[in-house]
Amino acid sequence: MAAIIRRDGVRSFVFFSVGGVELALPLDGVLEILRPPALVPIPLGPPSLEGLARRRGAVLPVIGLRRVLGLASAEESGPDDGETMAARLLIVRHNGQPVGLLVDRVSGLSTVDEDRIADSGTVPDPSIDADLLAGAILAGDGRDGALILDPVPLIERQFTDLGRGAAGIADFSASPQPKTVAAMHQDEEQLVVLTVAEQEFSLPVAAVREVVPVPEMVTRVPRARTHLLGMMTLRDALLPLVGLRELFGLDAALDSTAVRGRGKVAVLRTAEGLVGVVVEDVREILRVPRERIDPVPPLMAREAEFEDMDGIARLDGGARLIPVLSAERLFRHGVGEGAGSGGDGMREGETAVVTEAERAETFVVFRLAGTEYGLPVAAVQEVLRQPDAVTPLPNAPDFVSGVTTLRGAVLPLVALRRLLRLPEGRGGAGEQGRVVVIAAGAARAGLLVDGMAGIVRIPDGAIGPAPVVSQAQHRLIRRIGALESAEERRMILLMDPAELLDMDQLADLLATV
Repeated sequence: MAAIIRRDGVRSFVFFSVGGVELALPLDGVLEILRPPALVPIPLGPPSLEGLARRRGAVLPVIGLRRVLGLASAEESGPDDGETMAARLLIVRHNGQPVGLLVDRVSGLSTVDEDRIADSGTVPDPSIDADLLAGAILAGDGRDGALILDPVPLIERQFTDLGRGAAGIADFSASPQPKTVAAMHQDEEQLVVLTVAEQEFSLPVAAVREVVPVPEMVTRVPRARTHLLGMMTLRDALLPLVGLRELFGLDAALDSTAVRGRGKVAVLRTAEGLVGVVVEDVREILRVPRERIDPVPPLMAREAEFEDMDGIARLDGGARLIPVLSAERLFRHGVGEGAGSGGDGMREGETAVVTEAERAETFVVFRLAGTEYGLPVAAVQEVLRQPDAVTPLPNAPDFVSGVTTLRGAVLPLVALRRLLRLPEGRGGAGEQGRVVVIAAGAARAGLLVDGMAGIVRIPDGAIGPAPVVSQAQHRLIRRIGALESAEERRMILLMDPAELLDMDQLADLLATV
């Protein structure tokens, strides 16, 4: 009680309602009041966790007070549009970590005299645990009463370790390849498989800086060649866009603008700076033995159209042929000449981006139940289509779907939805489902995911520790990447590959979830 009343005998409160219950918080404990932003779900959290939000550069967990207080959800009580629009987020701080409390509506701010503040026991309300209350404001002088919430026990009941540090975060940005397979990797080429006009092409992973969505707005360049689609901005830098469909003369009736908003831009490193290549999709990441990448046949190699290729990869016993493109020669006859109308200054600026860019990490990003997750590209061996048949593994943990074979070796398959306790029926993988193969030392596993979002380069300044909503979550998801620009706002949950490979530890850890 002494903490609630100031020396002058009054105290300022924020008044709000949740499920028809009038509540209050001391104003000096509330950092901000704002409309609820878009929330990103995070797995393995308590039932009251609505998701994560980003505010002023910090990632904060958002708690639904209806759930905490055991009140009917908004869906069950059937709110109208006015009630939905009235919802607000109260930002408080707990152990140095900002936390959002989602409420139905804020009634206002007001000062309260000392004689109107009483112990919570004087106003019994069986719907709310008394341990979550710091007192009560009595009705009087034409004003309604309210229960005063104590945010400390309320938050600690949900997150026992929130704000207690994120030590031990592993850095896989420059992870060495596993020693047991290093010799094998020397004879392999890691390729990103792209689709253009329903045909497959590939580029070496080393040449692909990142893969981002095609922006809604592209600035056209006057009198530019057909394949020069224009320019976009990528983190405040100009990026020329090249349409592979137009460059290769494939199905001209459907130009690259038809996929704008749902296609991908592969950002390539070239001698002239960064260039964005517009494709329909990023399908897979493969490790192909060099012996299965044949040179372009001599008869074809003499033709200018084939100078863009480094070779042709033979997969599935030769039934699947994928041209391997050269990032340098790809634009020798196109961008170098056609970009002249854009001025040399643009290329000079791009070079500065490469040489002066802030430190960043590159991640393979995939989708799971509508949320984006990332793994360090150094930890990902390849990305494959989901196999048609999986062999069950007796006595395996419930999150292990079974095993399959990959180039003669047994590969356990981990169902990430089950591992992260996500609902099976929401946004199933279907034909877009992929297997992300990760490895560390002798351990190797395939992660079943809903689909690929591409390769994303995240600046170090945009990567921060994830709030600790549970011990299981903290072991698997320790960092979060947040990308914000005029074109996109993305929050990517970054997973720890070493923890994903320790099956025994995962089983013990998740037994308590």
